[in-house]
Amino acid sequence: MSASFQVGEVTIGSGNLFLIAGPCVIESEEHAIRMAEIIKGVARSLEFPFIFKASYDKANRTSIRSFRGPGLKEGLRILRKIKDEVHVPVLTDVHETADVGKVAEVVDVLQIPAFLSRQTDLVVAAALSGRAVNIKKGQFLSPWDMRHAVEKCRDAGNKQVFVTERGSSFGYNNLVVDMRSLSIMRKFAPVVFDATHSVQLPSAQASENGPAVSGGQPEFIPLLARAAVAAGVDGVFMEVHDNPKEAKSDGANALESTKLRGVLKELLAVRKALELAHATP
Repeated sequence: MSASFQVGEVTIGSGNLFLIAGPCVIESEEHAIRMAEIIKGVARSLEFPFIFKASYDKANRTSIRSFRGPGLKEGLRILRKIKDEVHVPVLTDVHETADVGKVAEVVDVLQIPAFLSRQTDLVVAAALSGRAVNIKKGQFLSPWDMRHAVEKCRDAGNKQVFVTERGSSFGYNNLVVDMRSLSIMRKFAPVVFDATHSVQLPSAQASENGPAVSGGQPEFIPLLARAAVAAGVDGVFMEVHDNPKEAKSDGANALESTKLRGVLKELLAVRKALELAHATP
């Protein structure tokens, strides 16, 4: 695996566990700031390095009537405010090469969405921005195929790249996580496990009062996260919301914020057990 690198005060690829968390989409300035402060408070109390995540635009929603976010200009204003006032590194996803330059002026990590993980122009543009790049593994890709996405970034001159596993398509409206993929991909890049999108049931839930949305099985978030940490991942990605039932995007597979502390404590316990096992002759 390549050398570690810094994102703010967070070290990626060093073997120390870190967290990427936040609401799926920026619902409002007040809500995004509140979630950043809540998550930061929990993470700091456990000495768990933290990068805040939220999207200014969800371009791949199931329905055209689904909420997408505040858009580029307003979204970046809010993300800059979170970075400056909450004092945490910030990650957001980009869907178009035209947005990369403006986004890179504000955030610390550019994220390539899973559906776009093979889009060469987008990956290269993100790499050329000089910011760290997180490439989410496409639901349709094998773990070894992600090496090519990583190489696109590195060939563009950016070695600050890591990948995120978020499950693989398993028939219709279902995902499954092959824990072997975490070890396979970690041979060529630091690896993060997305514990919330991995329990998503894509496009599988009908909304009573609105458009079709994706369902989820959030009860399995802690289980899969523990398994991933036991498998040796570098970080864990979780969409966290204070009221998932009212979330404007991906509420069905989000972790309720009151449960975050318990989950993180379990992950730290698993990591400590591994360290003790490796240290024992």
